[in-house]
Amino acid sequence: MRVSRDMFDLSGKVAIVTGGSRGIGKAICHGLATFGAAVTVAGISPGNEDTARQIRESGGRAVYVPCDVSKPDQCRNAVAQAVATFGRLDILVNNAGTATVDPAEAVSEEEWDRVIGVNLRGLFFMSQAAARIMIERKTGGRIINIGSIFGTVGSEIGASVYHASKGGVMILTRALACEWAKYGILVNTIGPGFIKTEMTRSIEEVPELYRLIRDRHALKRFGVPEEIVGAVIFFASDASTFVTGQNLYVDGGYTVW
Repeated sequence: MRVSRDMFDLSGKVAIVTGGSRGIGKAICHGLATFGAAVTVAGISPGNEDTARQIRESGGRAVYVPCDVSKPDQCRNAVAQAVATFGRLDILVNNAGTATVDPAEAVSEEEWDRVIGVNLRGLFFMSQAAARIMIERKTGGRIINIGSIFGTVGSEIGASVYHASKGGVMILTRALACEWAKYGILVNTIGPGFIKTEMTRSIEEVPELYRLIRDRHALKRFGVPEEIVGAVIFFASDASTFVTGQNLYVDGGYTVW
């Protein structure tokens, strides 16, 4: 195996990114396209096509597909549309996510079902739909799950359901890596720290809470979406052909204490 810059080249590869219309997902879509991949931007809001349009205007290949990952039929449809548009599927980035902030004693069944339905159940069925294509076509592939530091550490902010969902993502990653290794499908997780997105805006609007969480990062700041892209390219490319079932923290040192 020759070491070169080409190890990171994704030309000819086809990717799906869930939750790709904004935040971390949008940065990932642009990053994959920059390294040569054709991108299917899967998002929950019909008509939210800006990311795909921006990629095409920059000379890349991209299409938008409405997809609520909590509905397995929509997961299967998104995969089918990606294959129909670009002819194959090589990379799935499970980025779609949601959260709730409530004391554990106040969490409703509806909250539990919504968060688990997107963050864990949806991730599983999206992975299943992608893997079926990769297995059928004998192409192998990469499944990259966007987890969280909260899959490993606890907190006092009322995010118990989110913690449960992301902890599930971490062990599910390992299980799928074991099952699908024989098909050449590598499954890994990225564990971001707090990243400046719409989901963290409410934290930043409470100065005392923001300072508390910020200072738990060794780097004393929140990250930005673009800082997740390098890890995604690594896992999506030939630079990671001997890596599966792993969790890579991109967390500004939150988990090093």
